[in-house]
Amino acid sequence: MWTTLLILLVAWAVLAIVGFVFEGLLWLAIAGIVLFIATLVLGLIQSRNGRRAS
Repeated sequence: MWTTLLILLVAWAVLAIVGFVFEGLLWLAIAGIVLFIATLVLGLIQSRNGRRAS
């Protein structure tokens, strides 16, 4: 699960960087940042729930 989460975080970070590099793709940077934060939060929530169940 952490491998998938890490791959998604890297993908969203790359999208955000590309969005900032090309001015016309600012929307892509914003989407990348939002998805990065959402993936990080969901990953943390799932890891905390997994610890309680064990």
